[in-house]
Amino acid sequence: MLSRNLAVVGLLMAMLLWASSFIALKLAFQHYDPMVVMFGRMFVASLCFLLFFKAIARFEYRAGDWKYLALMVLSEPCFYFVFEAKALQNTSAQQAGMITALLPLLVGIGAWLWLKERLSRQAWMGFALAVAGAVWLSVAGESTADAPNPVLGNFYEFCAMVCATGYTLCLKHLSERYSPWLLTALQSFCGSLFFLPMMALPDVSLPEGWVPQALIAIVYLGTVVNILAYGLYNLSVASIPASQASAFVNMIPVFTLGLAYLILGETLNLSQLAAAALVIGGIILSQWQFRPAEERDSELTVA
Repeated sequence: MLSRNLAVVGLLMAMLLWASSFIALKLAFQHYDPMVVMFGRMFVASLCFLLFFKAIARFEYRAGDWKYLALMVLSEPCFYFVFEAKALQNTSAQQAGMITALLPLLVGIGAWLWLKERLSRQAWMGFALAVAGAVWLSVAGESTADAPNPVLGNFYEFCAMVCATGYTLCLKHLSERYSPWLLTALQSFCGSLFFLPMMALPDVSLPEGWVPQALIAIVYLGTVVNILAYGLYNLSVASIPASQASAFVNMIPVFTLGLAYLILGETLNLSQLAAAALVIGGIILSQWQFRPAEERDSELTVA
């Protein structure tokens, strides 16, 4: 378990690495079919985890855990990546980003109903600001992506967020008895088995040669993103409430914006900068820990 401050740092690092995955995916998709890329990243991560599996294979199985383990891996990476790919084929990145901003709210409601987590009014206000900033950030961008069926695409994106919610809640439920790194490894193993038969589908184009740029991107996704980013996220979710951890997801478009500016040379406008500031402010507000008035009064009395 991490301290709260370390968990926050871990979440910020995970969001930064997840943001970098969009650039790596863009490079890989230029040369290989999406299903090939998804299998490749899962397979690379699985091979890496096999090297030190004995060191992370610590768990305390409880009757019925198989249901939560199965739901966790089916939610993400399996169906999450399928719905995400379908969404971006039918709707714009801006509209998909607005749907993604619903994730903290969905996790907050789920954690309240299932995990019995309670959030302060201040935390909900922070969530609202972060969601508003994420929506604004999506609207402020200039998209060139095609959106042949936005309604269907937005529905697929919402399904992806439902999967991400199920994944986060199951992860939090299991983290008391299972190593976060073991759960991360399980995701990679099951993801490999899930995406392998999909490469045999008629509409999937298999690689015809080796493209160094695409291969480097797949190795990066499998090692840095699948292992380090998911590992840090899983470790942090085990240390703080799931509803608070999910608020950091709205940092992904902010980090993506910065990386696109630094690496791809994309431009930024004032509206995007203001929206990013709103997201950051909302997350800080949702995580800020004020001491109860009773505690402050007792200190004054003692003094």
